[in-house]
Amino acid sequence: MAWFRKDGTDRGSVASDTDVHPLQQQVGATDLERALADRQALIQMCLYALDRARSGGVVERLEEGLAAIGVQALRPDGERFDPARHEAGGAVPTEDPALDGVVAETEVTGFADHDRLLRAPIVIVYAKKNP
Repeated sequence: MAWFRKDGTDRGSVASDTDVHPLQQQVGATDLERALADRQALIQMCLYALDRARSGGVVERLEEGLAAIGVQALRPDGERFDPARHEAGGAVPTEDPALDGVVAETEVTGFADHDRLLRAPIVIVYAKKNP
């Protein structure tokens, strides 16, 4: 049940309520910078753990956790190779001209934090076989 004053207004709507928790209302730039730096450090620690994980279940769980905060795993298999977004780790010959320059497989998964590339995936690219 709400408590009302004689004028019919709620006691919780007095002007001084904004002064009750001034520390909660003031988030300084240093706090934000620290939070962002901590986030980046945790992301890097997760990538380190992913690279060393031997269990597919652990890898899957880490990737799901990262995806929940906007960090996506990049496996560009079947996409056209783009040196701005991919790192070539090798080539595999193909006789199919349509496959020339297409990513055959991902050797090392890449990651992007929203639109910012954290680590380019290392990929094997189809290359037209010379006759």
